Amino acid sequence: MFTADEKRYEKMTYNRCGESGLKLPKISLGLWQNFGYNADYDEIKDIILTAFDNGITHFDLANNYGPEPGDAERNFGRILAEELKPYRDELIISTKAGYEMWKGPYGRGGSRKYLTASLDQSLKRLGLDYVDIFYHHCFDEETPYEEVAMCMGDIARQGKALYIGVSNYDGRKMHRINHIFDDYNAPYIINQNRYSILDRTIEQNGLKEQSNRKGRGIIAFSPLAQGRLSDKFAKGIPENSRLYGRTDYNKSIGLDENQIAQIRGLKTIAQGRGETLSQMAINWLLTKGVTSVLIGVRTKAQLLENLKALEHPLLSEEEMKKIDNIILFE
Repeated sequence: MFTADEKRYEKMTYNRCGESGLKLPKISLGLWQNFGYNADYDEIKDIILTAFDNGITHFDLANNYGPEPGDAERNFGRILAEELKPYRDELIISTKAGYEMWKGPYGRGGSRKYLTASLDQSLKRLGLDYVDIFYHHCFDEETPYEEVAMCMGDIARQGKALYIGVSNYDGRKMHRINHIFDDYNAPYIINQNRYSILDRTIEQNGLKEQSNRKGRGIIAFSPLAQGRLSDKFAKGIPENSRLYGRTDYNKSIGLDENQIAQIRGLKTIAQGRGETLSQMAINWLLTKGVTSVLIGVRTKAQLLENLKALEHPLLSEEEMKKIDNIILFE
């Protein structure tokens, strides 16, 4: 049985999640793409236990994470049972439902039927009685806001989740949604959205402002913009990158020679700070005031490299302006 590093909490800082009583580590670990059937179980376990040894207490999952859907929860549940069970009360475990999980009309969306059934399945795969945070994973145009809010509130009152969150919601809809969740007494404390130096949608559509005003936290996923905010992209798209050869997709996300030049400029700023570009990208988000940065890694080496971001200071106002000048955001 695993024994955790006694100094783990000296290695991490924890931020209060909005105005709730919950604190999250500055860096959290997401189990999206690299923790399914095609990954080596011992390597997965090593990454997760190393994360906990370094003060990462928050592990983020979803019903469809794998590959295949459900596999990430199964693997994490096995590690929890075999190694982390004595530390359950020190962990924040989150999962989600929203995208398609099974065939038929009840296998995706935001209906009470789907959300309830999906969470019950997730709890079985994880071997848990409750998760700490349960997210609605994506906005569903076909389901009334009231139904989602009532269901999520009931899930919390049933003890299946301690807190509620939403993910991938559009900030333009948040004013009304915020009020509805309040009306149904759902303990909605956190938004999970894509956010990085290269993707500032939540600033532009008002979600960040709404979250701050309503006292809700923000956890940012894809902080490295699918690996683009790393040193290896400064010379072009690496052949071992999942973006290599995907011409149409790369065009849709703006990955062209101009963006490669921007990445080179960002790397120069990072080098001036004595850190890698990925470490600076994480610190940029923390400087922006997010509650936690949600990283996804394939190896323990990547995990440790990202964690070293916390050894560097937040960015100065001058450095933030230099970054904006490179990216040409107004």
